[in-house]
Amino acid sequence: MPNLPLFGFDLGGTKLEGVVLESRANPRPICRLRMPTEANLGYQHIIGQVAKMLGMLSVETGLKPESIGIGHPGTLDPNTGVIKNANTLVLNKQPFNKDLEARLGIPVRLANDANCFAVAEALMGAVPEVMPNAEVVFGVILGTGVGGGLVIRGKVINGRQGIAGEWGHNFLDESGGPCYCGHSGCVEKIISGPALEHFYFSLSGQKFSLRDIVTRSKSNEDEAAKQTMHRLLHYFGKAMAVVINIVDPDAVVLGGGVGNIDLLYTDGPSEVQKHLFNHRIDTVFLRPKLGDSAGVFGAALL
Repeated sequence: MPNLPLFGFDLGGTKLEGVVLESRANPRPICRLRMPTEANLGYQHIIGQVAKMLGMLSVETGLKPESIGIGHPGTLDPNTGVIKNANTLVLNKQPFNKDLEARLGIPVRLANDANCFAVAEALMGAVPEVMPNAEVVFGVILGTGVGGGLVIRGKVINGRQGIAGEWGHNFLDESGGPCYCGHSGCVEKIISGPALEHFYFSLSGQKFSLRDIVTRSKSNEDEAAKQTMHRLLHYFGKAMAVVINIVDPDAVVLGGGVGNIDLLYTDGPSEVQKHLFNHRIDTVFLRPKLGDSAGVFGAALL
């Protein structure tokens, strides 16, 4: 319903954030609270913290939700009904949404953090400002890891196995080496922040943050930094062209620390074009607008 208040939660290993948006038609935040997740105290404690946060939001606003959305680590497997691939390990193999529904007495919609980022930027962030009629949006997380979320006509697409948008674990090149997922040469092992820092170290023997490597690449004195940026652009083009060839989004929003690199916007599209099944690239690449609000806003919009 367009005029009902929306309750959203962004669940991390250390922090739980809650928000109430006025409505889907007018997604203005009217209350926003944070508290520790305290995941180290176990699975049932996390459920208790969500219940506590819901109570605090209800007291602050005088509102009670008909349902809630939660962004969380990992993915709810639609076939087994339990969480998988979560770095908050106590969530794995747990029927998190069913246990929450039993505790809270209302429906619960779950999505991973990349999906929440994608739907928030698609509906109330970068995309409406530039392309208000966009039907297909791909939201990218390029940071410590690489992930993504697919939004079509305002709806998050989860997929048959709950892994829609997970382009970070497509095969890209063997030079990436083994990945924690059990495969080798994944996108995440080549163009994530740590992967780029590791590549720079392999060339120079020096350890710098990605931010410093980007700065050093702009001078004529650090060839290793220039090669690192060249590697990023080359493989970003290859990896992103696969996504665009398959889903052909109107817009791609680049989130995460790597997504802040200017070259991805100035030179990235031409690198994608080299591998695209089209003689031009019409996809628009956008910087995110919502900052650290995207996760919790996106959860509410679920």
